Amino acid sequence: MSEQVVDIKSPCVSVCVLNEEDICEGCYRSAQEITDWSVLSVEDKQVVMGNVKQRFKQLNKHLLL
Repeated sequence: MSEQVVDIKSPCVSVCVLNEEDICEGCYRSAQEITDWSVLSVEDKQVVMGNVKQRFKQLNKHLLL
């Protein structure tokens, strides 16, 4: 029995605005992560998604209770 590998969907929300640090204010990926997304492995995409989660928390800490 083979294990099926499922790709990770892009976090893009079509709000493509880069801040001063080249982080998208819509999906919280760096410009480089956005550029590389289509060629990243599933494992690398998981790393990017971890980065996205951390950036979201950091950039929105004023909104989080």
